[in-house]
Amino acid sequence: MLVFDNVSKSFWTGTQRKVILDRASFRVELGNSLGILAPNGTGKTTLINMMAGLEKPDEGTILRDCRVSFPLGFMGGVVNRLSALENSRFIARLYGIDPDYLEAFCRWLCGLGEYFDMPVGTYSQGMRARFSFALLLAMEFDIYLIDEGMPATTDTEFNRRAGMILRERLQTATVVIVSHQAATLEKFCRSAAVLKDGQFLQFDTLEEARALYDYQTHS
Repeated sequence: MLVFDNVSKSFWTGTQRKVILDRASFRVELGNSLGILAPNGTGKTTLINMMAGLEKPDEGTILRDCRVSFPLGFMGGVVNRLSALENSRFIARLYGIDPDYLEAFCRWLCGLGEYFDMPVGTYSQGMRARFSFALLLAMEFDIYLIDEGMPATTDTEFNRRAGMILRERLQTATVVIVSHQAATLEKFCRSAAVLKDGQFLQFDTLEEARALYDYQTHS
């Protein structure tokens, strides 16, 4: 379970204070994937980073009693001067995973060929996205975090393989995905929430959340 208890988060933009969450309390139950609808600029990425433990709240408590992934596309643990081979083995040790397994899995899934042995800093955005997605899928988590704003890959074969593995993972895992489009959430979630102006409103169904979201964004 992932629990936010009376959590507040805001930033000073230089001209005003931007509120991401204002005393928000909610929980993500294992087995009940959650979609979060939020207009662009409302703090989707910040919220996902808080769930992952990459950012701390200003006030309140975030509790995790399960394995929560890093956000899909997150490259914070990857060193640009190292190759994908070196990075995968380093990250495997951080997570207590067999380095040979993680290297082999990423090499197979990424399909980078000789580039797998070259510095990640020389990769295109698409190649970096493939490597970060492979790192995520190589490890098993109870909750997977997906931010639609993360870099995407246009490699068709990679998307097929990665999509197959993600679907298998989600048979036993839970996903939290943030998006500004309800259609993006339909593939993953039955329940949903709306994030706007610091308020986090959770609903039992995606239809209820979509109705409020459409009303807010078009009124």
